[in-house]
Amino acid sequence: MTLPTPAEAMKAELRRDLVAAMKRGDKAEVALLRQLVAALDNAEAVPTTGSGAVPLPFGEGTAEAKRHHLTEEDIQALIRWEMDERTAAAAEFTRLGIEARTAALTAEVELIGRYVRS
Repeated sequence: MTLPTPAEAMKAELRRDLVAAMKRGDKAEVALLRQLVAALDNAEAVPTTGSGAVPLPFGEGTAEAKRHHLTEEDIQALIRWEMDERTAAAAEFTRLGIEARTAALTAEVELIGRYVRS
């Protein structure tokens, strides 16, 4: 049995929390957790040019290439980036006087904070 990669472990945790949020009917948390899983998937993706993928004619399968392997540090950097982006957006909405959006982004930052490792 092989151990999961850091990205696989984080995505498994996010997906467990996603199922729980869906059962609770928490639409905001569901949307955020889906965004975080997608961000990890995107970070693992390889560029379509120069990736070594060999495209096949339609109907003969798909092009395959190894995905990037994210380290724990890569994952934590991505999570902190997601938090920083929302914090900056919340500050801008505060400046504009849009308190409802500020509150929503602040709640997202707090939720993302659950996945920050020391």
